Amino acid sequence: MMKQSSSKQGHKRLPVKLTILAALLAIGGCTQFKDVPPGTPFSELESTFGKPTVLCDLEDGSKRAVWSQQPSGQTAWAVDISKTGETGQLEQVLTNDSFERLRRGIWTAEDLRCTFGPPAEDTMVGPSGSRKVVWSYRYLQSDVWHSLMSIYLGPEGKQVTNFHPGPDPWFSEDADFSKL
Repeated sequence: MMKQSSSKQGHKRLPVKLTILAALLAIGGCTQFKDVPPGTPFSELESTFGKPTVLCDLEDGSKRAVWSQQPSGQTAWAVDISKTGETGQLEQVLTNDSFERLRRGIWTAEDLRCTFGPPAEDTMVGPSGSRKVVWSYRYLQSDVWHSLMSIYLGPEGKQVTNFHPGPDPWFSEDADFSKL
């Protein structure tokens, strides 16, 4: 008789176990940016991930889309879209290698926005008379350290003059989130 009672309890637990299994499979089955193959139609990306944070028209008639987690997250995924709507390879653009691109050529605020998305912070620094616009992006420097990439755009915020990484104060031991 005990055996039969135990079997009935097992049947009662079966729906719970199936629900947990279904939830785990659903979580594991979620599409991630890194899993999207090149050539995926842009419309499919929008239906999966929503509208991009930034969508820019490029000089050759193609477009660039950026899905950003700024100001709180540390990633932004970007993709170039052909005139026919097919996508290239999605890339995580808030990385050391991506920021190294800033060493080549002239970069405007619009170039930054279309490459990295909107910044986490847009501030002015420096003494009166020599203040500069600074855009800062939260990211994992070397995939390890919680950092801000600070990009200086000169006094009028038109062209990149300098950039450097530094620790993200949000992750310091004395961070005060009550000021947000």
